[in-house]
This record gives sequence, C-alpha cells and structure tokens, in this order.
Amino acid sequence: MGARAWRDCAVRRIEADATRSADTHLIRLDLPRFPGIMLYLKDESSHPTGSLKHRLARSLFLYALCNAWIGPDTCIIEASSGSTAVSEAYFARMLGLRFIAVVPASTAAPKLDAIRFHGGETHMVDDPRDVWNASHRLAAEIGGHFMDQFTYAERATDWRGNNNIAESIFAQMAAEEHPVPSWIVCGAGTGGTSATIGRFIRYRRHASLLCVADPVHSVFHRHHANPGVTTLPEGCCSLVEGIGRPRVEASFVPGVIDRMTAVDDGASIGAMRALSARLGRRVGGSTGTNLWACAALIEEMAIAGEVGSVVTLLCDSGDRYGCTYYDDNWLDAHKVAWRASADRMTTSLA
Repeated sequence: MGARAWRDCAVRRIEADATRSADTHLIRLDLPRFPGIMLYLKDESSHPTGSLKHRLARSLFLYALCNAWIGPDTCIIEASSGSTAVSEAYFARMLGLRFIAVVPASTAAPKLDAIRFHGGETHMVDDPRDVWNASHRLAAEIGGHFMDQFTYAERATDWRGNNNIAESIFAQMAAEEHPVPSWIVCGAGTGGTSATIGRFIRYRRHASLLCVADPVHSVFHRHHANPGVTTLPEGCCSLVEGIGRPRVEASFVPGVIDRMTAVDDGASIGAMRALSARLGRRVGGSTGTNLWACAALIEEMAIAGEVGSVVTLLCDSGDRYGCTYYDDNWLDAHKVAWRASADRMTTSLA
C-alpha cells in the first residue's frame, strides 16, 4: 500500500471510531443550598480510553496525518503525564504504529499500565520539566515523530464546531432551564480545551464566561495575571496529574479566558473525594480542581442573587489513582491536607 493510500485508510479508521463512539453524558447535580443554580458535569471518562484526552488524541492524529507528518512506518512519541499517552497509544495501535510515551517517573502506575495495555511503550524521565526536551531528543535519535500536544493542541481541534467539546456542551444544555451557562470551568494541561471552549463561546456569541481552574503550583494562572511570568521556580510542582505546567506552553491561549482560579492540591483532592461520594464512583484529581473553582463561582452567584447554570468537566475516572489520591497513607506521606476541604465540599453538594 502506498503512503497516500495508507493515509486515506488511516483517516477513515479514525473517523469510523469517532462515529462508533456516542457523545459523553452531561450529568446534572441539583444544589438545594443554592436554589436556582444548577451544576453540570460533562463526563469525559466514558470515552473508549477513559478520559477527556481521547478527543485530543483523535484530533492530533488527524492533524498529523493530514499534514503528512506520519506514515505507515512512523514511530509516534508524546510527552505526557498519562492520559494523553493512553489515548494516543490507542490510536497508534489502531493504525499499526509504534508508540512511545515520555512520562515523569512519578506518574501513577495504573496510567502506565493503561499505556502498555493499548500497546504503548514508556520512557521515564526523573524531572517532569524535561519531558518535552526528552521527547524531542528521542524523536531525533530514532527518526520518529514527536506529536507534541503542548504545541498543537489548540490548533488541531476545529474550535468552530464539528462536535468538539464546546459544541457538545451547548447542544446538550439546550433543553435545560438555563441553556447558556453562566460559567464553563475547565483545567489547562496543554491549554487546548480552554482554547476550544473560549473561541467557540466568542464565535457563537454566547454570554457564557470561561474560568480555568489551575493547580496552585502551576505557571498558567501566574502567566495569566502577569504575562512576563513563563516558568515556575525549581522544585515547584503540583501533585494533580493532567493539568498545570511548569512552563507556559504554546497551546495556552490566555486571551480567551475570563478568569483563572488557583486551587491548592489539598482542595483538589478533598473536592474529588466529596464528589466521588456524591456520585457513587471515583473521579480523578483534575475533576476535583474544576469542582473547587465551580463551588467558588456558585457561592459568588448566590451572594449576588443570580441564578443560572455552571458546567465543568469530569475529566477521567478515579480508578487510575487508587494507589495515590485514594490512598490515605500516600496522601499523608505527601503531606496533603485534604479532609477539611472534603467536608466543606460535601456540605456544598448536599
């Protein structure tokens, strides 16, 4: 099969996979303490690879294919803390390509197992800040293609529509009491999701505002407040996987963000634990970060006498974090004070 024919077949396979996948659920949480305000969770854990990053991986593969960057013998390399790598391994195996994930050595073991389950390999680096450079070096050494989610996430997704996450949210909200959310809340790992949602809001002329919830030990909220800040001090690192970065990435578009909220790791874990108890199933740490920011916005709306809806993302399942975020001994060893935040969030969700 020639390269052009292989590429046509590869695009067709990815599009067929998207067609077979139903849209993700939008879960409504009623909040008796805040009458007139509804909270919705866009449940991205139901994708075939279990997280929001499934959308990104699909877009990145289509972008690379249509730019003729990858062919039938290309080794795919990605810098990832876990979820993006899991999803890219899935698509690489679909196309019969070798895949190597460059991951921090601290990545949760279940995520590494998931990468390997989908046929991927892992390349460990001790310093999380070095995953991008290490990926470049590895791609050069073996002649592979560095997918580079941190550069291409914001441009690989069609932000005008084509069933992206923003279009899906507004379509699913159409029959609700407040169909145009007052706020949409998401995190930023690459910045691709916040860029897509922020651009779509402006393109469709919606009144919604976009809040990005960021771990306190991340550079994004600092850069949003002061564009001159582009890196974190050495040794400053968040425990919440999948969001937050030590340096400003090319895919981060601060201009489309209306507010950024810095969230302490303990608050993220506490909110995650409280929401898991409310839903009866485990959610991941980044979902807790989102929820903490939502709770602050909802309290502000209530104080101002406003009604409306707030939408956020349930980014992935908590099953991948059984040995970390759901292990009290692990949290104690890492000095994460989460219990008071869990109690506070439980009260807010009651």
